[in-house]
Amino acid sequence: MSKVLDSALVWFRRDLRLHDNAALFHALKAARQVHCVFVFDRDILDALPRRDRRVVFIHQSLQALGQALVLAGGSLRVVYGQARQEVVRLAAQLDVQAVFANHDDEPQALARDAAVQQRLAAKDIAWHSSKDHVVFERSEVLTQSGTPYNVFTPYKNAWLKKLDSFYLRPYPVATYLDALAPGFAENAAIPSLASMGFEDMDLATLGLEGGEAKAQALLWDFLERIDDYKRTRNFPAVKGPSYLSVHLRFGTVSIRQLAKLAFDRAQVGSEGAEVWLSELIWRDFYHQVMHHYPHVVGSSFKSGYDRIQWEQGPQAEVLFQAWCEGRTGYPLVDAAMAQINQTGYMHNRLRMVAASFLVKDLGIDWRWGERYFAEKLNDFDLAANNGGWQWVSSSGCDAQPYFRIFNPIVQSEKFDPQGKFIRRYLPQLSGLPDKDIYAPWLAKPIALAVAGVNLGVNYPRPVVQHEEARLRTLGRYAAAGQKTVV
Repeated sequence: MSKVLDSALVWFRRDLRLHDNAALFHALKAARQVHCVFVFDRDILDALPRRDRRVVFIHQSLQALGQALVLAGGSLRVVYGQARQEVVRLAAQLDVQAVFANHDDEPQALARDAAVQQRLAAKDIAWHSSKDHVVFERSEVLTQSGTPYNVFTPYKNAWLKKLDSFYLRPYPVATYLDALAPGFAENAAIPSLASMGFEDMDLATLGLEGGEAKAQALLWDFLERIDDYKRTRNFPAVKGPSYLSVHLRFGTVSIRQLAKLAFDRAQVGSEGAEVWLSELIWRDFYHQVMHHYPHVVGSSFKSGYDRIQWEQGPQAEVLFQAWCEGRTGYPLVDAAMAQINQTGYMHNRLRMVAASFLVKDLGIDWRWGERYFAEKLNDFDLAANNGGWQWVSSSGCDAQPYFRIFNPIVQSEKFDPQGKFIRRYLPQLSGLPDKDIYAPWLAKPIALAVAGVNLGVNYPRPVVQHEEARLRTLGRYAAAGQKTVV
């Protein structure tokens, strides 16, 4: 793009930050005047519950982004409507020559962007999009034969081999901020949550405040304990994770900044940083899987697993509801579900435990759980959520073997050894001794009585017996053509 444009429009989506933003950088470098917009897209919002933490998080992040743009000499226009119409309308109204955005490879987003690009072209307005949400995307990391990877470890090795300073270098947005347009002709106030039909919520109590500054504060807090990440990350009662996933999801922090910090620390011997970098690579892996194999949205990556006969009918609905509401009778699973229902966050180890219980103890189709997590998780990301559920159900790329089934009691004893996490979210069990809190139905009557636990009244009995459920699962997978391993 050699010719300097008179004006351009940057469309913010899942990249709600000023610094190290690819689309913003390219627009500022290409045009004399750059306008900025975010659209609260009704095609997405209309399907959401009226109490949705993610919408509040976005709203807070937009306030912070708007303030940052004003301080830099620009402004942010925020509108409520259908993005495929509003972006084109604004581009025409502002008489820009091009619209810049960052890639979003989710199927719904690709369809939206294609419609916008077509409508812009009809008005002789160019469309430019950039990689920003991952380190390596789409076909940047392929096998030697030019095919996409579907096993993680070889992908990770190729990812690390390809990595160099170029891919981790931040975009120098600050150098070109003079090109920001000072304001819009229209009122640039952010629509209120109430005007869009959403309730405001106090996110501070959840440590979930939006904005680039909040993301940086979490990052620097994590860097003080990143060296212990390998040891602490599996224990839900311990402050082990980075808690940055929601900021990554909405782009209030740059993936390049995180990957560089992790890589640099790993290079000097930090095992914790090395493991965390691996988690970031998993994220890239699932995004490239969705790009190359879009059928995973709604279907198993391994088509043979779509032959599995999942539980159906009223009984399946009852079991699913018990799982959703944390009434399975397995304390670690129930505490995990209480965490997601109350906060919108679930510890990564518990995501695996809870998902495995739904699929392999209750025999419920993984897509039911995937949809529930999509509704509840603050950090919901289609590629990562789909990849995680297919990993648990053994139907996806590099998935857990179907015959490895999490035992929720063993998981409790191993990763919540003193029952601290269970007690936090299931206070009715807090009086039980550590040895009984993982499986209250096995406790002696006197221990239950002393703790005030009345099974079937203030805490449910198990909805299934794990060992029996395990055998049913092996049979279910065998019937679908998978060789039984006992």
